[in-house]
Amino acid sequence: MTVEEFMNIDDDYHRHELIKGELLTMPPPGYPHGTVTLNLSILLGMYVKNNNLGRVAAETGYKLESNPDTVLAPDLSFIARDRVDVASEGYRAGAPDLAVEVLSPSDRRGQVERKTSLWLQLGATSVWNVHPRHRTVEVFRANGERRLFHETDELVDETVPGFRVKVSEIFA
Repeated sequence: MTVEEFMNIDDDYHRHELIKGELLTMPPPGYPHGTVTLNLSILLGMYVKNNNLGRVAAETGYKLESNPDTVLAPDLSFIARDRVDVASEGYRAGAPDLAVEVLSPSDRRGQVERKTSLWLQLGATSVWNVHPRHRTVEVFRANGERRLFHETDELVDETVPGFRVKVSEIFA
């Protein structure tokens, strides 16, 4: 499937992503996923806005590859101020600096690992995998660093300069 065909899918009920020309269909997220995504959207979004660091977006598609096409849409993403450009129609070309994936019970380990790897291979500096069930955040960085933050920890990642939040606040 091409990105043009992907953009014209007539299915408002499911979420879709395109990986190397293959359509990936996912059910709509459940309540815990939605509340965690909103909490983190507020915490990260307000910090980025108040400090003029760039832009935070929710469920935004990024065209990462062509022929075959790959379009991924993280639950949240951050683009640093020096990389923010004029908004255009369609999907943004290239990866965000940070891709945040809030995991659902239906997510399979292999799928999550594949997506995390794709984000990092195709230009993201960091990927946060947020686990509502375990109340943890796993941070993967393009330089190979990997760190697991528990509910009692403070989440810190240099990708968003100065951002610090208690992991427990994400799940509050």
